[in-house]
Amino acid sequence: MRLLHTMLRVGNLERSIAFYTEILGMKLLRTSENPEYKYTLAFVGYQDERDGAVIELTYNWGVESYDLGNAYGHIALEVDDIYAACELIRSKGGVISREPGPVKGGTTEIAFVRDPDNYAIELIQKKASYDQL
Repeated sequence: MRLLHTMLRVGNLERSIAFYTEILGMKLLRTSENPEYKYTLAFVGYQDERDGAVIELTYNWGVESYDLGNAYGHIALEVDDIYAACELIRSKGGVISREPGPVKGGTTEIAFVRDPDNYAIELIQKKASYDQL
């Protein structure tokens, strides 16, 4: 088995595609539309779906917002330089909801970004070795 994708319901597909591609630097991998059931899917990621997990953005026609509930946590992305990544995201209009710095009770440096639908995305500073996690 392998992890394929995480699905997020979005209220404006074009806005979400722009955020994930233009602000976070992912690629739009593919889209599909289902007129009978009134939804459109867009898959975004840093690599081809054959090589790693991606994000499925699901737009249910006519639904502009969702109650995110209290069970969802976040998506995590590894970055080479967390401070530069936050500055780049901010310069492109992205919202940094937690500035970069050490995680409480640890040394791993993290930051949080919010997407247009208010989903949390954690940025984690790349470490020399995963043994340090």
